[in-house]
Amino acid sequence: MSHSIRWRIAVPYMVLILIATLGLTLYLSNQVRRVRLADLESQLVAHARLLADDLAPSLSQRMDGQTFDALARRWADLLHARVTIIAADGRVLGDSHEDPARMENHLNRPEVQQALAEGQGTAIRHSATLGYDMMYGAVPVQDAAHGRVIGFVRVALSVQDIEAGIRRLRQGVVVSGLITALVGGLLALVIAERTVRPIRWLTRAADRIAQGDLKPHLVASRRDEVGQLTGAFQRMAEQLREKMSVLAEERGRLAAVLEHMADGVLITDEEGRVELVNAAAGRLLGITEEEALGRSVGQVVLQHQIIELWQRCRDLGEEQQDTVEMSHRNLFVQAIVTPFQQDEAHGFLVILQDLTRIRRLETVRRDFIANISHELRTPLAGLKALVDTLRGGALQDPPAAKRFLNRMDAEVNALTQMVEELLELSRIESGQVPLRLVPTPVASVIGPPVNWLRPQAESAQLKLSVLLPPDLPPVLADVERAQKVVTNLVHNAIKFTPPGGSVVVSAEAAGREVVVSVKDTGIGIAAEDLPRIFERFYKADRMRSGGGTGLGLAIARHIVQGHGGRIWVESVEGKGSTFYFSLPLA
Repeated sequence: MSHSIRWRIAVPYMVLILIATLGLTLYLSNQVRRVRLADLESQLVAHARLLADDLAPSLSQRMDGQTFDALARRWADLLHARVTIIAADGRVLGDSHEDPARMENHLNRPEVQQALAEGQGTAIRHSATLGYDMMYGAVPVQDAAHGRVIGFVRVALSVQDIEAGIRRLRQGVVVSGLITALVGGLLALVIAERTVRPIRWLTRAADRIAQGDLKPHLVASRRDEVGQLTGAFQRMAEQLREKMSVLAEERGRLAAVLEHMADGVLITDEEGRVELVNAAAGRLLGITEEEALGRSVGQVVLQHQIIELWQRCRDLGEEQQDTVEMSHRNLFVQAIVTPFQQDEAHGFLVILQDLTRIRRLETVRRDFIANISHELRTPLAGLKALVDTLRGGALQDPPAAKRFLNRMDAEVNALTQMVEELLELSRIESGQVPLRLVPTPVASVIGPPVNWLRPQAESAQLKLSVLLPPDLPPVLADVERAQKVVTNLVHNAIKFTPPGGSVVVSAEAAGREVVVSVKDTGIGIAAEDLPRIFERFYKADRMRSGGGTGLGLAIARHIVQGHGGRIWVESVEGKGSTFYFSLPLA
């Protein structure tokens, strides 16, 4: 209850009313008591003066005590008060309520002393005779002839009635105050409830906003401060909704950019805990976003060069970058660590750029240059040697000259074939040779190349056979290009299979494609050469003596990929090879 604004408003209001009532009670009762006592004092003094005027002759004549007692009782009956007649020396001559003989001298009574000094005196004290508080009023009785004090008249009334009235007044005021406080408290509760109700609505609206509902639907139905607060809160909610919408849109764009970035991005705080990681960084580091968030950069990266780069950036406060080989994932990355400070946010931005493909392309380029240089150097060196031989006198020997010219023609034909295959490969890679795909029987793709190469197989003492199921569905292929793939694979199988071996060409349907295989019992391919066998000019060392440009398999790969198929090889060194390629069903 103490935490409710309603009670915080109502309780102080009630306490204030009670305090005001108590103060009013004390003030009014004291004022009434003072006024009543003053009235009683005036009344007693007035009565005493009347009695003094009537008593003066009797005191002058010095009557006996019984006479004074009778006077005192008669006056007491008339005034409904206690009347005491006192001699000038303080002796009690008569009293309406007590035997004067048993009463002590009253000269030292306060009211008598005050009357002697000031002409009248009053006092309030407890009466031992009557047993309750009395107010006494005394005046001196003077001898009219000589002007001297010959006695005193004292009139006394009880103050119990006054005190009882004061108590009744106080009780009345207190009861009225309590009722007023209760009514005021109820009224304060009602007012507080009316005041607190919109605040309670605002609280519930704030809770809904905190839970994500940015449409609290508040209506400022009042024009007071609470209504103004409601209107301001509504405007704040609308602005917050707009800003949240803008932030959500910007966050969505940022998330989309980070999600589709090719570069990996990590953001860490000053302590190195990962606060953000995108999908590319997860792929490069082999970790999911849930596993990375909240962990240290060392636990996420697992690469000491990148960790040292981050530490160096933290220590120097400057951007650091380096190329790192992640041997455990066979990757080359360019790591860039940049410190940033945005408002209150401090941290580090780590960018990981995957250079693996670029490094691989550089390797392929170097190998291509080395291979083409080697392939061109051999025929060019032979041509130069033949030319030098002819120039040196071989032209004078017609049989030798003819033999040298034939060899020169062969070298030129080899160079021409190499150039044509390079141009063909370049056109295929650049998409300048569109494929004319038509539904084609598999036999039309395999049959002509096998029949064309069969004499070569027979001369090499090899068995060349074709195994095709009778219900093989047609494929979607460019017949001429597909036949070139078969020709290349069968020619290689014949070339690298020793006499007495066999070459088998077969095909089978597999899902939405047909897989063609060329299996031989030749020398096979080493395991380290298999990943690069389809690269341009790549030839294993044991194959270089077999001639060829080293472009046939690269051309075959591009043709098959242009059909939307796949090409691969399975081989065990010394036990033969099987080349596969697939073509889509028509």
